[in-house]
This record gives sequence, structure tokens and C-alpha cells, in this order.
Amino acid sequence: MQDYDEIRRRFNAGESQRHIAKCMGISRNTVKKYCEGNTVPWERKTPERTSTVLTEDTIRFIKNCLEEDAKEHLKKQSHTAKRIYDRLVAETGFTGGESTIRAKVRELKETTPKAFIPLQFDIGEAMQVDWGEATVYLNDEKVKINIFCARLCYSCRPFVFAYHCQNEESFLDAFVRTFETMDGVPKKVIFDNGRVAVKDGFGKHAKAQQGYTQLSAHYSFNAVFCNPAEGHEKGLVEGLVGWARRNILVPVPKVADIEELNTLLIERCQHYESHTIKGKPATVGEMYCTEKSSLQKLPGCRFETAKCSNARVNAFSTVRFRTNSYSVPVKYTGRDVGIKGYPETIEIYYNGALIATHKRCFGRNQSIYHLEHYMPLLDMRRRAILDAAPVKQNVPTEVLAELRKNSGDYSRMVKILHDFVEPQPPEIKDPVKIIAVDLSQYDRLGVGKEVNSYEHALN
Repeated sequence: MQDYDEIRRRFNAGESQRHIAKCMGISRNTVKKYCEGNTVPWERKTPERTSTVLTEDTIRFIKNCLEEDAKEHLKKQSHTAKRIYDRLVAETGFTGGESTIRAKVRELKETTPKAFIPLQFDIGEAMQVDWGEATVYLNDEKVKINIFCARLCYSCRPFVFAYHCQNEESFLDAFVRTFETMDGVPKKVIFDNGRVAVKDGFGKHAKAQQGYTQLSAHYSFNAVFCNPAEGHEKGLVEGLVGWARRNILVPVPKVADIEELNTLLIERCQHYESHTIKGKPATVGEMYCTEKSSLQKLPGCRFETAKCSNARVNAFSTVRFRTNSYSVPVKYTGRDVGIKGYPETIEIYYNGALIATHKRCFGRNQSIYHLEHYMPLLDMRRRAILDAAPVKQNVPTEVLAELRKNSGDYSRMVKILHDFVEPQPPEIKDPVKIIAVDLSQYDRLGVGKEVNSYEHALN
């Protein structure tokens, strides 16, 4: 820079290029280059090198490899630069170096940054949904649960519900809960191509599952599916999953069951209404109140979200649902029954009447028994009591110990089981409470008017 400055000053003072070069002891070519000011020293041109081994056929081969990767959509099974080089050597007899191929692959993979169109949704127009995972304590046990996240596109009001599984019945139940919480339905719902909603295809070519088709028809919304690997198409809810984990699920909740957890999630989502999003004209809660009035009305009847099936009760008085067996009263053995599988419960019906309800089991190949279902059979087959699976599964350790003490007295064992299944109400020992009940009966019948206080009655 000092030489450049001096050359420019001397040239502008009228000195010749020869004189400047002689006085400064530098090349006349350098003086000639800088004296007019058409070239500056801080801009240097890097000479372009033309590779003689990178022919058009070689470059076309590399592009075909990259296009094949893009078509397959397998990130963990795509061409590396090393693999392309090896194929070039083996298949085309390439004689160049591996570094040459690496540089060309790097150049071809460099794409221009993606540009996105900012979206603006009308009031009550759309809602975006997605699934995520989180960890909580259920009944003091650390478990991983699935969270259904939904967000209205205008107000950005979030709705988060927890489930054990991402199955169809949980998916449908989450929609119904969300619609009932907002007391309305948006005109369209934007979701990805998850199998709980899509049975074939993707994006605009997606074919919805039957349950999701029925749900969208009942609540009259348009089901919109995103293109693969295009998370920006539902960007509002993409960030909601992480936000829910970091905010409404921190500290890690310790609850008794999923229902208590969902109550907690509803409360914490309501707190978000006081938040103001940058660029929005009002708080989330104020915009949500405006949006609720523009939502479509809920239909007259609630959508049935259960997974329904029919089964015959087997000889062990159980029916199969998914991979697990659930008991029914023994009198229905051999009968055909209907099963409704909800996200957290299993209901079993016979001729339209509810005959059994179970807490849903999320294991595999498990049998779930209710002891009361087998009591009529145990009354007749008393020798099987100590080995009966319904007894071992439901009776606590201390009761089992009592049964073993009386293993020779079958009548006593049956009585112990009946007392456990049908506990007797505690005996009322307070005479004042007994008198109070009697007085209410006397008053109703119009007798005993002379008894006007508990003290007189006790006397």
C-alpha cells in the first residue's frame, strides 16, 4: 500500500514511469500497472486452472450419482466423494486424482441458499399439527410419551396433548380434543405424511387413511399434506414441538397418569396466551379470541375415535385386541362381543351393553384379568384358587399369604376372595349419626314429632 501510494503521488506530480521505477527501485511493469489507478493492490486475480482429466463425461457421471441420491432420499446410503471416485476408476478407467473428484463433488453440491415465501393466513383458515416425543414421570416411573402438537395459523395459539402411542385412535382423539378445546374447527389442517393419516402417496398425491377421511368429513375441514422433507410448509408447528419440551415440560412433570398430564398441558398452554409474538398486532390470547369467532361450528355429535373390532370370547374368558388379551365375565364365554379401543382404555360390549372396561396395556402378548370376572368359576373350582392367574395378577401379597394359610379350607379361601372383591362398608359406630338417619326417616313419614333434638333421642 505504501508503494502504491507513492507511485500515485509521483505520477500525479508529473514524474515519468522510468524515473519513478529508478527512484523507488521497483519494476517498471509494477509502476505501469499502478500509475493510472486502473489496478489496485488489494484485489488479486486468481488464475483459473483448467483440469484436463475432468471431461464432460466424467462430470456427467458425477451428476448422475448425485441425482440418483436425490431420487432415493436415503441420507445414510448416498454417494460419498470417495465412492464416486472408486466407481469412476472401476467403471470408466478414470486416471485423475481423488482430490480432483472431491473438489468437483463439493462444487456441484453447493447450491444457492433456499428462499422462502412469507405466508399470511386468514382468521380461522388453517391449523398445523405434528407429533413429537418427551420424557415424563408417570406414577414415579420415567417413561417416554408422545405429544400431539397443534397450532392455529392466525393467532399461533398452541394445543398440546400427551399419549402413550402414535396410533390412529390417539391421532383422532387428539383432533377431537383440540376442536372441543377451541370450540370450533378451522377450514383446513396441515400435516405431514405420517402413516396415522396417510396410507399411500405424499403431498397432493396422498391418500388419507379411512379414519382421517371420516374425521375430516365429520368436522368439515380440508386435509392438506406437506411434501417430503419440506418442514417449512408447516413451520409454525415444527418449532412448537421443541418449544413444548423446553417450556411446558420443564421441569419434567411427575404425574399419576396421562389424564393428569393432559390437564397440566392445557393449563400451561393457556399461559402462552399472554405472550406477544414479534410482528403481531396483539397478544396470542387477544388474537385467539378474535379467531374463535371465525371458526366453523362443531357438529352435533362427537366423533367416535375408538378402534372398533369384533371378537369371540375364548375358553379362558378373554378377547384379543391388537396383541393383548382382556378378560370379560365368564358367562360370556363363547359369545361374540364388540371391542372399542381408546387411547387409554378398552371397552367391551355385548348386544350394545358395556360388560367390561380395562386400562389399555401397551406391552405385547400380555393378558389382563379382572378378578371379579372369574369369581363364579372360582366358587365352583376352589382348588384352582392359589394357581389362578386372575388371582395372582390382582390380589396383593398379604392377601395371597392369607389364602395360603387357609389352603386346606376352601370355603374360607372363597370368603377371603369375596371380601377382597366386594369389601363390606365400614360399620357405623357413632350413635348420633344413627339417630340422625332415623330422625330423617321419621320426619319423612310424619311421625316422631315429639323428638326434636339428638339429646332427647339419646335420653
